[in-house]
Formats: sequence, structure tokens, C-alpha cells
Amino acid sequence: MKTDYQYPLSLDWSVQEMVFVTNFYTKIEQAYEVGVRVEELLEHYQKFKTVVRTIGEEKRLGKQFETVSGYSIYQCVKMAKEKQQGKIKMERKSYGKKSRM
Repeated sequence: MKTDYQYPLSLDWSVQEMVFVTNFYTKIEQAYEVGVRVEELLEHYQKFKTVVRTIGEEKRLGKQFETVSGYSIYQCVKMAKEKQQGKIKMERKSYGKKSRM
């Protein structure tokens, strides 16, 4: 795991908004590294969406996050929405191959 990267954040966000976005990024990391409960991930995604309201901004931040971390927000949220409950564990850069716990 790379730990020497910075999360993509906006200086226009409040401290609380930065906390929401940072917590969501952490859940994405957990989904790839150890697995995460779908309900937790989707709860954090909803908070993330209160800050990042547009699809364009979500895609931009997702691409920046994936560039620095190697983790895809899109693929992780997609899998969580498909599964809806339980736990997921993602595989890095293997979009066609889903790993489920």
C-alpha cells in the first residue's frame, strides 16, 4: 500500500466537509486492503455526496484519487451498490474480476 500520497481535497470545503470526504477515501482504502461492510461504505458515500454534489466533480476527484492510490472509487461504489449488504473486498486494477467476502 502506498502511504505517501495526499487525498484530493478542495480548500473551499469546510473542516466538516473535508472530514466527510477523507473518511470516505479511508473506506475505499479499507475496501481494497482488508474489506469493508457495504452498509458502512454506502453511508460514507452518502456523506461524500453531500460535499461532492456533481457527477463531474466526483469523476474528477475519483480520477485524482485513483492516480495517487491505485484504488477506484467508481468500481468500489458500483460493487457495493450491486451487493447491497455484507462485506466486499476489492482487487486493485482488476475491474473485470470481483472479489467478494
